[in-house]
Amino acid sequence: MSSSAGRGIDAVPCNAEYRAMAISSWIVSEAYAGLQAQALGLAEAAGLAPEMRVLRPRGLWRHVPPAWWPRPLAAVAPAALAPPMAELLIGCGGKAAAVLAALRRQARTVIIQHPRMDIRRFDLVVAARHDALSGPNVLVGRTALHRMTPARLAEAAALWGPRLADLPRPLVGVLVGGSNGRFRLDAAVGAALADRLAAMMRADRVGLVLTPSRRTDPAVRAILAERLRPLGAMVWDMAGDNPYAGILALADALVVTGDSVSMLSEAVATAAPVMVASLPGRSRRIGRFVGGLIDDGRIRPYQGRLEMWPVTPLDDTAAIAAEMCRRFGYGS
Repeated sequence: MSSSAGRGIDAVPCNAEYRAMAISSWIVSEAYAGLQAQALGLAEAAGLAPEMRVLRPRGLWRHVPPAWWPRPLAAVAPAALAPPMAELLIGCGGKAAAVLAALRRQARTVIIQHPRMDIRRFDLVVAARHDALSGPNVLVGRTALHRMTPARLAEAAALWGPRLADLPRPLVGVLVGGSNGRFRLDAAVGAALADRLAAMMRADRVGLVLTPSRRTDPAVRAILAERLRPLGAMVWDMAGDNPYAGILALADALVVTGDSVSMLSEAVATAAPVMVASLPGRSRRIGRFVGGLIDDGRIRPYQGRLEMWPVTPLDDTAAIAAEMCRRFGYGS
């Protein structure tokens, strides 16, 4: 992970005790778990205990791109910005960018993801490598920020180890997303994926545990369960505890659908080789992201068979948090 000037980020830890006493912080975001998780990942890595402030656009502004809001603070419900103002604001997403740009004179501002506006309107911009964004106030990571720290993975391993103990080894974990504006995961695509996973179970004699996401079409979930459970796979039925973190912590290898930067980012933070299952569709941004990780040797395209190769966990969240602290003078 590097700054825009190409200099390596110096991952000097912040002083957690100082921050806990002296620095108030907000996370400013819409009510989307993916956005909030990135901001929480950064805040937690910096040792902060942020207050969550959820943005809810009002009236016609719900239908207007936030970069076009003439008065961003008036475009959102006032409860999200009720005083007293925090010293540090961490936002994620376009609506948060508009609001933080309007608040910069009142607090330090850190926006995660490309803000789609002049980056000089923020104290720091945290961008991913595939955003192709540069500037003196830009910190660039190879993946999205997230909360899957070694400590969380260890907790998940302890919780899920007994529950997954009866599955054959090597154990392949499968993370399934869903259709979005760029990729398609419908019943036909889901059936093809199920058949490839089933063939791998038979040919490579692997155990398999699969979790769908909230975006996975119910028809796709049904197909995956119908075709994989008879072979001994565990397929989460969306009831009870989600094995997602346990899969990341315990799988010997991972297969992840290629529609989600967040899922792939969390997957490569583990010690498991990661194979990306391509979906019909196209996104230049996600294509650059996947291509970069392939070039790094961290992921490979899923070819329908188990592949194992030496990997190192890849996660720039802690280093970015440390650099944020360094620049703002938080810590010793």
